[in-house]
Amino acid sequence: MRCSHCQLEYDDSQLSTRYNEQGEELHFCCNGCESVYFLLQDCSLTSFYDKLTSPLAPPTLDTHNDLKRFDTDAFMQKYVHTITKDDAELCEVHLIISGIHCAACIWLNEKILLAQEGIISASINYTNNKASIVWDRNKLPLSAIVALIQSIGYDAYVYDSRIQESADKKQMKEYYIRVIVALFCTMNIMWVAIAQYSGYFLGITKEAKDILNLASFILCTPALFYSGWVFFRSSYYGLKNGFVGMDLLVAVGSTLTYIYSLYAALTRSGETYFESVSMIITFVLIGKFLEVRARKNAGDSLDKLSHLLPTSIELCDKQNPHLTHQVAPEEVQIGDMILVRAGEKIAIDGILLSQRAIFDTKAISGESLPIESKKGDEILSGYVNLNHQIFYQATKIFSQSLMSHIIALVSSSLNHRPHIQNLANSLSQYFSRIILSIALLCFLGWYFVGNVGAEKSLMIAISVIIIACPCALALATPIASVVGIGESYHYNILFKQARFLESLAKANIVVFDKTGTLTQGAPRVQKCHIGGSYDKDLLLAFVRLSKHPVAEGIVHFLQSQNDINQSDNTCNAPVLEQFEQFDAQGISAYMGDCKLVGGNLAFLRAQGFAIPKLSLGGGMIFGFGMQQKDTQNQSEICEIFELYDEPKPYAKTLIESLHQRGIATALLSGDRIESVEQISSLIAIQESHHSLSPLQKADWIESYRQKHPQNVLVMVGDGINDAPALSKSDIAISMGAGSDIAILSSDVVILDDKLTTLHNAFEIAHRTYSSIKQNIILSIGYNALSVPLAVAGLVIPLFAALSMSFSSLIVVLNSMRLKHFKGITLESKKVKNG
Repeated sequence: MRCSHCQLEYDDSQLSTRYNEQGEELHFCCNGCESVYFLLQDCSLTSFYDKLTSPLAPPTLDTHNDLKRFDTDAFMQKYVHTITKDDAELCEVHLIISGIHCAACIWLNEKILLAQEGIISASINYTNNKASIVWDRNKLPLSAIVALIQSIGYDAYVYDSRIQESADKKQMKEYYIRVIVALFCTMNIMWVAIAQYSGYFLGITKEAKDILNLASFILCTPALFYSGWVFFRSSYYGLKNGFVGMDLLVAVGSTLTYIYSLYAALTRSGETYFESVSMIITFVLIGKFLEVRARKNAGDSLDKLSHLLPTSIELCDKQNPHLTHQVAPEEVQIGDMILVRAGEKIAIDGILLSQRAIFDTKAISGESLPIESKKGDEILSGYVNLNHQIFYQATKIFSQSLMSHIIALVSSSLNHRPHIQNLANSLSQYFSRIILSIALLCFLGWYFVGNVGAEKSLMIAISVIIIACPCALALATPIASVVGIGESYHYNILFKQARFLESLAKANIVVFDKTGTLTQGAPRVQKCHIGGSYDKDLLLAFVRLSKHPVAEGIVHFLQSQNDINQSDNTCNAPVLEQFEQFDAQGISAYMGDCKLVGGNLAFLRAQGFAIPKLSLGGGMIFGFGMQQKDTQNQSEICEIFELYDEPKPYAKTLIESLHQRGIATALLSGDRIESVEQISSLIAIQESHHSLSPLQKADWIESYRQKHPQNVLVMVGDGINDAPALSKSDIAISMGAGSDIAILSSDVVILDDKLTTLHNAFEIAHRTYSSIKQNIILSIGYNALSVPLAVAGLVIPLFAALSMSFSSLIVVLNSMRLKHFKGITLESKKVKNG
């Protein structure tokens, strides 16, 4: 008698009897099965048993497992990400669910999870059993989710790159052993085949032929059913999920050949092809092994990111900072003091407490020269301490630090497939079905019309199935995307998703911000237009309140004057209140009853200042004036500064390279017309717009997209002031320089702020997309040439397997050419400043 839940057979004495609400008699082997059965009934999920294809293992409800660790702060910081959706703060975690063996198990877990209040979404990848769960932590803890999974007979553990690395090694070892077995069987079966072929030409007795066939059968069987098990397993799960892929073609082709050879050997009619079966499995398996190895090697640079940060931190005692103890990075709280010795990496963002330190910042900015930091400077995770031991104070927790952000983004970038990959996957699936149909028609045509007999007709059909395997087509996009993402990070480019590689390659127009993007972002005062008398210490204290590049340029100018104290001592500085900054316009503050105003001329005019007639050049303008509070008539312009900002190195060359690709360029800036037109002419940009606020920039982009919906618009900005415009573009690129806001607001981040790196981003995107298209053309072209040859009976199964594996390797090698990309740097190419 069978258990009503797990469907395993037991003696009647081993089963307990229960009744459901309808009075039906039920039998259970244990309390776990009984609990799960009635849980499914309460949730109206009894259709699970209709989907079940094989018996289950009885549930192992692990009551001893300590689930509280899933709710600890350290665990949450390391493995749980906070996301915002519909203005609600949610949590996301990736779990590996063990015990899944079919589509019904996936269906059951997803249904149970989604039925739980507080779980927003739950999706499970059937190929690796990785579950992505988004839930509201305020409604239920993570331990309750794991307990829910355990309650239906499965278990869950967190997805970790180090655990995954161990799983990858296990997979490589499995493939290696299967390849060795296949090679051993094939090498030995070829000696038998030589004897068979010799007997075919020189004569052989039936008894000797039977012995050779038996030897071939014994050697072929482990090659097919052990080494080739990966194809059968993949075909089974693919069919259960409605997917027809290359593994099914290999499994069908080799199995048909094996069955026919077994029939020919037992009936002593026709020739056997056991050696062909063994060699088909061997060649295809070697090709698959090399593909897996190539994918692993291509993704190694991504996997190694998780090892860039230390696994332990020396935390200083709050009472005695010289006493330290080691803790995990996830345990550090904001405000904790951390000791970092010479040569060690910074794990968490913070503020330097030591007087001076020197850091290697290549991991973040790509800068080859070390940087020097002083007490109070910000230091970022990923920096390497080149000095003696230093102390710093944590300003963020581990999961919110810069390098943790980068690792998370790069690791998840390949989860979002390019559109062309979806097309390739669809083609691959339809193609497999078409090939199976062609093979069937081919067999019928040769058998009934060609009159070549069952053996010849079957071999031709098998050749068609094997030679047309769409593995090259399925590999076309993933392998190129992995290599492209890896090379991008090598050149300080961070793509949040692999699909942005494709979108960037299709760009029709690139829109730039000016200050800090195309220019140095460090304007310097070239001229003072009034030369009036004013309190320079007061102006210095005023402009120091702003971090805008123009304000910093005024600070630099004032500090360069002989009568201005250049020290950072602000004890004697004027006391200013109610400071306010207006994006792309100006700043204001109060000193007692006096209002200080600074900004462009339009802003000053709107504040009630009379602007004198001036002969202005093409630079940026900053005016400074004072007015008595609530008295608009007592307004005085004290000074008007004209500042110039030089274009960044390589700016003109970048614009020219975009034009050569047929990509239009535009410049959106909040500066006045003279300044914008001057920069535009220097770097030969095609279209420019001036005096735009951040919202007006966003409106311009939205208007362009409405007029040209088929075009791909790329916006390049600094990720802070340009956030509204970046959000409206198809692809948002931030010249990040380690800015958290840049990473959050953009699709692509240029980590080192260099325009040469931006050029490399376009180049890598174009090369990756070209590689994908080449791979697809190669795979389709291969099938277009090879399938007709096989249909015509000109290819035997053995050579079909060889050519199919060769096509896959060509695709892999073509993709790996991306690793030889030599990016442009300021040192490797003459710079044009315009």
